[in-house]
Amino acid sequence: MPYALLFSVFVISTCGLVYELTAGALASYLLGDSITQFSIIIGVYLSAMGLGSYLSRFIVRNIVAVFIEVEILIGIVGGFSAAALFTVFELAVYFRPILYTTIGVTGVLVGLEIPLIMRILRNRFEFRDLVSKVFTFDYIGALFASLLFPLILVPYLGLIRSSFMFGMINVIVSLWTLYLFRTETPWPRGLAAAGSAALILLAGGFAYSANILRFTETLGYKGDVIYAKTTPYQRAVLVREGDSLQLFLNGNLQFNSRDEYRYHEALVHPGMQAAMDAKKPSGAMDVLVLGGGDGMAVREILKYEQVRSVTLVDLDADITRLFKSHASLLELNKGSLNSPKVRVINADAFVWIKDNKKTFDFIVVDFPDPSSFSLGKLYTNSFYRLLMRALNDEGVIVVQSTSPFVARKSFWCVVNTLKSVGLLTVPYHVYLPSFGEWGYVIAAKESFRMPERFMPGLRFINPESAKTMLEFPPDMAETATDINRLNNQALVRYFEDEWARYVH
Repeated sequence: MPYALLFSVFVISTCGLVYELTAGALASYLLGDSITQFSIIIGVYLSAMGLGSYLSRFIVRNIVAVFIEVEILIGIVGGFSAAALFTVFELAVYFRPILYTTIGVTGVLVGLEIPLIMRILRNRFEFRDLVSKVFTFDYIGALFASLLFPLILVPYLGLIRSSFMFGMINVIVSLWTLYLFRTETPWPRGLAAAGSAALILLAGGFAYSANILRFTETLGYKGDVIYAKTTPYQRAVLVREGDSLQLFLNGNLQFNSRDEYRYHEALVHPGMQAAMDAKKPSGAMDVLVLGGGDGMAVREILKYEQVRSVTLVDLDADITRLFKSHASLLELNKGSLNSPKVRVINADAFVWIKDNKKTFDFIVVDFPDPSSFSLGKLYTNSFYRLLMRALNDEGVIVVQSTSPFVARKSFWCVVNTLKSVGLLTVPYHVYLPSFGEWGYVIAAKESFRMPERFMPGLRFINPESAKTMLEFPPDMAETATDINRLNNQALVRYFEDEWARYVH
């Protein structure tokens, strides 16, 4: 019996850390993927656990029964937490107090567990053996959860289903404990009934997790959700509203089909034309696209007959697969990812560019905004040095660089970081109805100018519109910034501060 309960320490430790990681991931998903969210969640959770440990001293009677009740409560609160928070986020005016209260309550309950187990086992082991055994199982459980969460739970179950599953595990621990101590526990039938009811509720939530997630998404998106999938890297949702298609990744709009042509024409054609002007007229063009798994930038690149090859490197195979096969998206990107000229590689761009030996005439950098350190590394001087190595001497790079109006320092940080590695730069911006003012930077090893001519037939870019892109009014004018380095991630701090002021 003692060792069976010790194994329960391993199980409840795993459950407790899963709830903590789920809360951190959920906060990052809903409020912005940043170290700030995880730091606050961990701080609130650990301090609440400390409070729970302190409160355990006031429990003096029916220790086993109280432990069973605590396990049932943790199962209910922790199990339903992700589903409830996703739903409340779309409805509540003040989400953070609800989030931190939920985390605090869960932490207090988890903090009660170990002191109660140690008191239950104190007559069965010597004190030094008891402490070493309990904390050994506790820490091993934490390690198991830390590996299980990113490798299996998030990519294959998702946050909501994972929470329900571990809620059920907590309740099973309570019923197992009730069985082990059935002769020492008051009101065993009542506890068994409560545990069984909680288990049924959690199992129902687990079974209907996909329906719950779809319901929360209908609250958060205008229009009809026509595709939704949690990939190993992000939550992708495709929404149809009237005659437009919109793609959201982790709740953030990536494009609206009504005006995406403005973004992608501005992203591709100035840099592509500059690269062609620098190359011999008959020269074939090899192009590299980093990010851009929707194939829209590739669509614009393939409009040039001189293009010999396009290599697209995007982390998420599910996204590139979607844009290779979904009928509406194929119509939008003109089947660009299925072109025989295009090679799609699903890999981390930072790792891939380190190993790459080929050089390119034009490089398009179309990553999501630097809202996290994992994305911010793709905007560092270290990454830009690797880009220079992959660029032909007369080649050109273009980088999407967030909004110079909303995130002025962020935009100029990208410019200044490109300059810091020896690249010559031309910053520019356009107005996008779905996003507002949006910025880009063209960079090259050798001097160049913004092109004065463009291919005919483009919907937005022409010589006249290109001239206006170069004009920065005072509220978007150049400003001094730190260089974005791997060891400081200055850009991520700028981005979080500036967008937080704008959104809130």
